[in-house]
Amino acid sequence: MDPIAYVNGSFVPLSEAKVSVLDRGFLFADGIYEVAAVLDGKLVDSASHLARLERSVGEIGLALPETTARIEELQKELVARNQLDNGMVYLQVTRGADKSRDFPFPKGVTPTLVMFVTAKDIVNAPSAKAGIGVITVPDIRWERRDIKSVALLAQVLAKQAAAAAGAGEAWMIEDGKITEGGSSTAFILTQDDVIVTRPNSNAILPGCTRKAVVALAAERQLRVEERAFTVAEALGAKEAFITSASAFVQPVITIDGKPVGNGKVGPMATRLREIYVDFARATAV
Repeated sequence: MDPIAYVNGSFVPLSEAKVSVLDRGFLFADGIYEVAAVLDGKLVDSASHLARLERSVGEIGLALPETTARIEELQKELVARNQLDNGMVYLQVTRGADKSRDFPFPKGVTPTLVMFVTAKDIVNAPSAKAGIGVITVPDIRWERRDIKSVALLAQVLAKQAAAAAGAGEAWMIEDGKITEGGSSTAFILTQDDVIVTRPNSNAILPGCTRKAVVALAAERQLRVEERAFTVAEALGAKEAFITSASAFVQPVITIDGKPVGNGKVGPMATRLREIYVDFARATAV
């Protein structure tokens, strides 16, 4: 069955989904995206994703063509039309297509809104039990990483380097410290059992899964510290892991080929993953 996509007010077969070659998302990466997980046919942490969407479009002066409440309704209908049980909904909004290619914001142009789904069994992913390796690469991105922009070339290059090295993710380094993964947030567990992750700022994307995991850990009286950390500190940690909408909580067992801790999946990452999955199922809409 041809999957169904949503394009500017219509549900269409994915193979027929089209936007103009003059769309500013295509020409300038002038757009914002979101990815929400789907569990048992329901959206995970939808409110956080839509709040981040509103913030990101606001930061670049882009008006949403629909309310966030309507967008959530459309996402649910898209999930239902595709009979999606587990996976992700991708959403992208751009400034739309003008009559020519010009840098300043065009006037009187309707923003483009597209959505499609991808099937993925996030809960039972083999890498959650086996752990992944990460490599480190220089962080060459722009200075507004808190905006979830579709301008992802630096992340593409980082993720490609990881794939070529047989790793599951790339951790980006700036001023000697880890900023974040190519599509994830980086965490470590120190030798004295403190969960450490970089604080939100313009240097990183404010991850929705990160936000939930930090809150869930704090609720259970686990020690959480928001600060930057080095590769050396990560290699000296008990555990390391990443969080994202498409991976939930995923253990990291090697960095640049060197083991983290004993080189095996640790109990903290395993427990936080279980806690997050329970949260995701309990709050999905």
